Amino acid sequence: MIKNDLFLRALKGEEVSRPPVWMMRQAGRYLPEFMVLKEKYDFFTRCRTPELAAEITVQPIRIVKPDAAILFSDILVIPQAMNIDVEMKPGVGPWVPQPIRSAADVAQVIVPEIDETLGYVMDAIKLTKEMLNDEVPLIGFAGSPWTILCYAVEGKGSKSFDTAKSFCFSQPEAAHQLLQKITDTTIAYLKEKVRHGVNAVQVFDSWGGMLSPEDYQTFSWPYINQIVEALSPLTEVIVFGKGCWFALDTMAQSKASALGVDWTCSPEIARKLTGGNVTLQGNFDPSRLFTPIPELKKMVHEMIDRFGKDKYVVNLGHGILPTVPVDHAKAFIEAVKEYAN
Repeated sequence: MIKNDLFLRALKGEEVSRPPVWMMRQAGRYLPEFMVLKEKYDFFTRCRTPELAAEITVQPIRIVKPDAAILFSDILVIPQAMNIDVEMKPGVGPWVPQPIRSAADVAQVIVPEIDETLGYVMDAIKLTKEMLNDEVPLIGFAGSPWTILCYAVEGKGSKSFDTAKSFCFSQPEAAHQLLQKITDTTIAYLKEKVRHGVNAVQVFDSWGGMLSPEDYQTFSWPYINQIVEALSPLTEVIVFGKGCWFALDTMAQSKASALGVDWTCSPEIARKLTGGNVTLQGNFDPSRLFTPIPELKKMVHEMIDRFGKDKYVVNLGHGILPTVPVDHAKAFIEAVKEYAN
């Protein structure tokens, strides 16, 4: 039994004394302990070495003490397993040397055997579970099919993903084939993660907000919903779409346990759009963690008041920034633990 199950209870919609709290990207770049490992090992070595991934996952549990751990990994391990080469270039970020640009390219993409290609992730889960010793739940994650397509087609990060969007609009058949292959792989991957012990999963649709509401319903949501349908009988599923407030009403009709909200959508609007019946997660602006600590804590308490303490998971509206002082990250977590309405 997990000793602190507040996070899982909130996902199930149970009444809680206070909401649980964790931070997206909490395992990583703002922690000096993480930076020591970053200096020694390149990015994908950290992802592929179970001992390193487990250590990085557990670091924030020791240091800032959130109510859940999220496995250190990356959404781009999926395309790597699918025969799409992905590198992490210093100063550039994700880099795909041979991006997908045609139906012939899509034909070369495989739906892999998860154990053969991503077994190292499962080994990391096993080690992490041992290190956590049932103190808090462990979250597994994957990128949404649309977000993975963005990187695979664009070839790198982008402010607009025009090349990825153009591919979808000019070659929709090839785009849907690629999206389905990514979806099938992601479902198998997340099922395997659950089998190895994660207590919940989150789907990150980081670039969903690049699409119009109509195109979102064509190229992103149907594929995310396939994942939700496949995983919801097995575990709690959180869907986080950055910039996707326009789809919250549709998402609320799904079997997702919780929906993530970014800081551009107010708690009141998010509750209204979702009918008040779904657990929501978010939505503190990561840059607001630079606020002086007394004011920061006050803002966190106000945010909880606005969302309501039940059916709510406190989080940031996106990943924590690398320059956030550790004591401010701790204060964010402490503010939630000190909350009493």
